[in-house]
Amino acid sequence: MAKPVEIPEAKFDEAVLKAKIPVLVDFWAPWCGPCRMVAPVVDELAGEYDGKVSFFKVNVDDNPAIASRYGVMSIPTLIIFKSGQPVANMVGFRPKAELKKSLEKAI
Repeated sequence: MAKPVEIPEAKFDEAVLKAKIPVLVDFWAPWCGPCRMVAPVVDELAGEYDGKVSFFKVNVDDNPAIASRYGVMSIPTLIIFKSGQPVANMVGFRPKAELKKSLEKAI
């Protein structure tokens, strides 16, 4: 089953902005309680959308420049990219059904 992949700043543009399919990026940090709540939901979606959507995680403590570039002020923030552009931005814990709606719009 597919799982979100932790991505460093150096590989972000190649993996996310140049992707041929939509990408969901989970901006998180290990100390963030709501991030730990949303992680299993994102893991499930990664399995369900395997091959249709790529899933990546960005640790904002380790990669502050990426978080800053996309205006991430609170975590968790989930951003869906399509053709290199952010098309959806969700801050805080969101139910799985809401995340699925956003993913379906991007596919």
